[in-house]
Amino acid sequence: MFTNQTFKSWNLPSQLQSGLDKLGWEFATQVQKDTIPLARKGLDIIGQARTGSGKTAAFGIPILESCKPTGKFQALILTPTRELANQVSEEIDSLQGEMGLKIITVYGGTDLEKQARKLQDGVDIIVGTPGRVMDMTRREFIDMSSASIFCLDEADRMLDMGFFPDIMWVVEKMTNRQQTLLFSATFPQEIIDAANEFMNEPEFILTNTEELDLPPIDLFSVRIGRANKLWALSRLLLRMDEDDQTIIFCNTKRMVDLATQRLRKHKFSVEGLHGDLNQNQREKILDRFKNGEFKTIIATDVAARGIDVDGITLVINYDIPNDVDSFIHRVGRTGRIGRSGEAWSLVSKDDSPQLSKIIATYNLDVSESDVPDLNDGVDELVKHQDDYQENSSVFGFVTLQLDAPSSKIGSSRNITEWFVNAIKCDELAIGEITFEDSSMYIFTDGITEIKSPKGDMLGSEGFQNYIKKYQSTPNNERLKIIIDEILKEGHVQKDDLTIVVVDSK
Repeated sequence: MFTNQTFKSWNLPSQLQSGLDKLGWEFATQVQKDTIPLARKGLDIIGQARTGSGKTAAFGIPILESCKPTGKFQALILTPTRELANQVSEEIDSLQGEMGLKIITVYGGTDLEKQARKLQDGVDIIVGTPGRVMDMTRREFIDMSSASIFCLDEADRMLDMGFFPDIMWVVEKMTNRQQTLLFSATFPQEIIDAANEFMNEPEFILTNTEELDLPPIDLFSVRIGRANKLWALSRLLLRMDEDDQTIIFCNTKRMVDLATQRLRKHKFSVEGLHGDLNQNQREKILDRFKNGEFKTIIATDVAARGIDVDGITLVINYDIPNDVDSFIHRVGRTGRIGRSGEAWSLVSKDDSPQLSKIIATYNLDVSESDVPDLNDGVDELVKHQDDYQENSSVFGFVTLQLDAPSSKIGSSRNITEWFVNAIKCDELAIGEITFEDSSMYIFTDGITEIKSPKGDMLGSEGFQNYIKKYQSTPNNERLKIIIDEILKEGHVQKDDLTIVVVDSK
């Protein structure tokens, strides 16, 4: 992926080069090598680059160099989604170093007036989605005639999402446009036709044919819900050797903070790294990590760009990234200079489609695995939890199993009525009922979250104590006695679906 072309050889402005140095970026990727010199000359560019190739910096560096910190709108970057807008904005902001440019994201789903106030305070570069940019322009919060640079990222996704009429509307409003940069993974004829209308003899850059250059690492995925991701993390970290180092990736700053706090609670030596930390704080954390003062760092994608440590042997995707680029950047942090390395992805049922897309894009060999066992003599530090949400259907239903034959407990209708009356749940909360000669699994609503008069939550252990208390009572009678006694001590919540397992032994 990387070439022998150094960023320093281009003699970029010192403040911009300082930003690259702080990120630890030395060599350009192929698309950066091909694009940046041409874009610095002010030429229009059509770039075809595979995700993970470094195209954000390919257009970001020339844009940053062309802009001045005047507070006057100079460059517009359009992306198809708010997630990508945030990602592009954060990366460009990290790249600019101490240039002092004001970069603002503009997209739907957030407070319009708040965004408007930021724009009125001055802006140099806008990164946004087409719809909100159009809206802000119509409301006269954005003066399109002020900007001279237009960049369109992921044009093929824009086309698929029906944004091209909006894009053409934006182009027409940019009456002072002097340079256009267009990037796409593929180029349908519609994009080529549109480009011919608003671009001036563009230079074509093709880097899709380059080979994916990943170090020799082992890739694993673990199907696990969010309730037990901390448990999985702890097991993976407890497998580390004394000299090993780990990076855990989260998608948001908040999740970095939460994961850091929770792991520290369980006596893990970890530090969090994200964009809310000032430069001095980030540098101190990175220096300590590089010096081996702690073994694990938790970071967002942008914050991790400055991490260049050869001893990293384990990468964990706590969150699956929103784009395929970030996945490659993440897992490529391990297995350097001939070292062995592993990359584990913690995948909930909601994450599975995105991981499948990433695997298909790069034809990756990702082995499905269980959470690894602990080595002999190593104690479990984080307790595994029952995760009914992860195991439920799309409607929130969980399977109920009863170990009594239908001749003894009656019809499924009788069971439904019993649940409605005994635990005061809505009939719609009860899914399909089947009869098998096995353990008794009782489908309830919020049992474990019932609180005592003192406010203490019953929990699974508390419910199991009731089961043991009435163990000699027949199953069909035992459950009613337990429920009746529990209900006297609190109230039933109706917002969570829960499985209660009654051991018949």
